[in-house]
Amino acid sequence: MRILLTSDLHYKLRQYDWLFQRAEEFDAVVVAGDHLDVVSAVPAEVQVAVLSATLARLSALVPVLACSGNHDLNARNAAGEKTADWLDELRGPRLAVDGDSVCIGGTLFTVCPWWDGPHAQAAVRQQLEAAALRRGEAASGRWVWVYHAPPEGGLSWTGRRHYGDPLLPELVARHSPSAVLCGHIHEAPFKTGGAWTERIGSTWLFNAGRQIGDVPARIEIDLAAATATWVSLAGVETRALREVQ
Repeated sequence: MRILLTSDLHYKLRQYDWLFQRAEEFDAVVVAGDHLDVVSAVPAEVQVAVLSATLARLSALVPVLACSGNHDLNARNAAGEKTADWLDELRGPRLAVDGDSVCIGGTLFTVCPWWDGPHAQAAVRQQLEAAALRRGEAASGRWVWVYHAPPEGGLSWTGRRHYGDPLLPELVARHSPSAVLCGHIHEAPFKTGGAWTERIGSTWLFNAGRQIGDVPARIEIDLAAATATWVSLAGVETRALREVQ
């Protein structure tokens, strides 16, 4: 099972173009949130239309898992909290979005939405409780989450402060997924004291970061070989993933 993880492309269409060139080398492509760019001169509704078509086209080549990030919020739920409703319209057999749990290549993937308040946070808890009951459907026994914000630690370090998700460590401690694929903090892998991978108990967590140019920073995860490789303008680093379950 080979997974390509990237995130925080922020409407850099040439980086999406690069994904088209490489997608078929992998069993799944994960874009872990922040597809849109709230500071772009391109109107949000135009970005949504273009990226909706882009993600749909990409899923024709390879299964895609795309969660929402804080830049992707275009609507509000019944409690008045911000949500990314536009992603719901993309849901399909080969494109998993917020709220989905799907098996790909013997691995169960759960795609979590960005939570903006207690109502959405409770929904994430409920989603993972329900998905935990499906872990036995995965032939490998592996369960991978797509979750935009990393926990406190190296993956959330900007070089000046941490921006860790306060809920994620609790969820990981309760469910012990095999891996959590994150993004959100662009600088973390590039800063002293930051990281592109770390571990909570038996769970591996990843954040590829964000870089300039036409090629996205990314992490190539090979679950069968138990390796993860971070590829960026800073170079190439590979980590052995012992005890991936």
